[in-house]
Amino acid sequence: MLQGTATMLVAMLAGSMLFFSFVMAPLIFIKLDIEVAGKFVRVVFPWYYLLIIILATIGSLVLIAIAPLNACLLALVAASTLYCRQSLMPRINEYRDRSKAGETGTNKTFDKLHRRSEIINGLQLLAVVAVLLHLAFVNFS
Repeated sequence: MLQGTATMLVAMLAGSMLFFSFVMAPLIFIKLDIEVAGKFVRVVFPWYYLLIIILATIGSLVLIAIAPLNACLLALVAASTLYCRQSLMPRINEYRDRSKAGETGTNKTFDKLHRRSEIINGLQLLAVVAVLLHLAFVNFS
C-alpha cells in the first residue's frame, strides 16, 4: 500500500515537473509577449515550486519506512525547491528588474542565478525520475 501511494505521488510530481518544464514554460515564451510572459512566470513559479515542495515532502514521508534512500532524495528535492522558492527566485526577480532598469552588471548576475535555477531543476527532475523508476521496478513487500 505504501509503495502504491508513493508511486502515485512521485508519478504526479514527475509529470508536473515534466509538463511545466517541457510544455508550459516554452509555450509561455512562444505564445505570449515577452513582458506578459515575464509577469505570468512570476505568478506561476511560486505555485510550481509549492507543488513540488508538497508532493516531494509527502512522498518522502510515505517512503521513509520502505525506501529510505528514495525518501532522502525526495526530501532533498523538497529542501532544494524551498531554497529556490524562498531565496533564489526573489534574487532572480530582483536582478532581472535591476537589469531592465539599466543598472550595469546586473544582467550577468541574473543570467548566473537563472542558470543555477535551471541546473537545480534539472537535477531535481533526474532525482524524481530515478525514484519513480525504482518504485516502478522494485517490489518492497
